[in-house]
Amino acid sequence: MKACMRDRLLILSVFVVASCGLAYELIAGALASYLLGDSVLQFSSIIGCYLFAMGVGSHLSQYVKDERVLDTFVEIELLVALLGGLSASALFAVFAWSGESFRLTLYALVFLTGAMVGMEIPLVMRLLHQREQRFAELVSRVLTFDYLGALAVSLLFPIVLAPRLGLARSALLFGLSNVAVALWTCRVFRAELLRPTVQYLRSLLVLLVLGGGFIAADELTRWNEKAIYGDDVIHAETTPYQRLVLTRWKGDLRLYINGNLQFSSRDEHRYHEALVHPVLGALPWARRVLILGGGDGLAAREVLKYPHVQQVTLVDLDPAMTGLFSRSAPLLALNGGSLRNPRLRVVNDDAARWLEQHAEVFDAIIVDFPDPSSFALGKLYSVPLYRLLSRHLADNGLAVVQSTSPYHAPRSYWSINATLRAAGLATTPYHAYVPSFGEWGFIIAAHRPGYTPPQAYRVPLKFLDREATRQMFFFPPDMQPWQVEPNQLNDQRLVHYFEQDWSQVIR
Repeated sequence: MKACMRDRLLILSVFVVASCGLAYELIAGALASYLLGDSVLQFSSIIGCYLFAMGVGSHLSQYVKDERVLDTFVEIELLVALLGGLSASALFAVFAWSGESFRLTLYALVFLTGAMVGMEIPLVMRLLHQREQRFAELVSRVLTFDYLGALAVSLLFPIVLAPRLGLARSALLFGLSNVAVALWTCRVFRAELLRPTVQYLRSLLVLLVLGGGFIAADELTRWNEKAIYGDDVIHAETTPYQRLVLTRWKGDLRLYINGNLQFSSRDEHRYHEALVHPVLGALPWARRVLILGGGDGLAAREVLKYPHVQQVTLVDLDPAMTGLFSRSAPLLALNGGSLRNPRLRVVNDDAARWLEQHAEVFDAIIVDFPDPSSFALGKLYSVPLYRLLSRHLADNGLAVVQSTSPYHAPRSYWSINATLRAAGLATTPYHAYVPSFGEWGFIIAAHRPGYTPPQAYRVPLKFLDREATRQMFFFPPDMQPWQVEPNQLNDQRLVHYFEQDWSQVIR
């Protein structure tokens, strides 16, 4: 009976080991996506490296002598706990203080962790086989719990752990789980270990290190992010969709999403005035406005300056984003409390899904999505999305799309223009200088050509006037159109253009 209980504990350890192994892989992929962008490339390369390393570890496990299997299993659990548990904190620190070493450190950690994880399951199977379990039953039970553990963490990580604990604490939590496996192995199989006291002491030492790290994780993350962003981090939050970081230096508030600057309070008025007013200034009759993205409420602030606008619908995926900008005092001062305005309705939903499921028609549509730096974002700039958008645009209405930089990212900018045209819309490109970003581009779209920029504005503005507006619609020789392809869902050319463009920019 006692032997049967031990075997069950070993099988249970497979569940924990599998959960931890997949968690470290997901954490590395998510962190690389936050810091480097292009989530598909990061996850693909990390998964490939991790699986290859697991194969190497499985191969190496055959060289562990039979009398050393149990001790080696405990030692590997402790190594995995340290490598995986500290991985997120270590990678944040490397990126902050030695960015050029980040990729090497990332893949070294992924490989070493994968190799250690690859040794775990074969060692457990050998331990069980030594206890005269039938091979067919042994393989079936071990793999069943292996896959169940992977399923459990694949559901818990994006829904519960990453949003509530963050990446650093999630990694440390799974590291502590590996230590727990090592400790219960030391207790249950004490008589069979070659050096039980040494293994106990090692386990307790690792437990103290990871426990201390878990307690100090938030402070370590803030310290690293301060080094990354340069300014004081006043708010940092990992949501199911993105990493939000708000910084402040003197009077300058800055928002970063997944490490990319979204606005600086010193010059965001230039961006948002250029985004909103060339459209609404040309539609003095507009009553209903749709904003896609723009969860910071800054575009909404500009829209709500027009008294003739009766209703604004803002669709933003992340409730944490709209929640932050509707309750924080400095952010409310920045967006003028637009998200609390009775004329505005906030909808937290995927923009494409919302457009598919609703039939409302709007006089003006403002599209303020993040740049197409990944395939998940690239779909928001695709021909099918723009066709959906056109169904919601009134016959004589106007839409505007933020379209990255026509100077730094010309392939991307003119691909968005080509995509709108492929969706059957007439386009009018323009650009504005925003100090935090440089030359930035926008494109107005309509069912018919003939757009004319406003000659004057009836609302108070800091940046735009007649002359500034005229200059926005003039493209000098170094920003002339490129011959590029529209962005279709099946090829996502825009994402590739975006990578090509920004890889050539010296930051």
